[in-house]
Amino acid sequence: MPKTRESASPKTAKPRAARKSPPQEDIALRAYQIYLERNGAPGNPLDDWTRAERELLAQNGKPRRKPASKSKAA
Repeated sequence: MPKTRESASPKTAKPRAARKSPPQEDIALRAYQIYLERNGAPGNPLDDWTRAERELLAQNGKPRRKPASKSKAA
């Protein structure tokens, strides 16, 4: 039985604990919000996209806060 060869290419490490990339729909929505924040002024869509992706990746690393419970005193 012939020996199997392992791949000659080196194994690459996953960057920064393999953060899960946000869905494209979320990135597109945030990029559109960035566009609206500058009142629709011309800009670079790629810059908007990458900024949106960075912001969403940063949010994914942080635990989400639970909304404060609104208890009414009787």
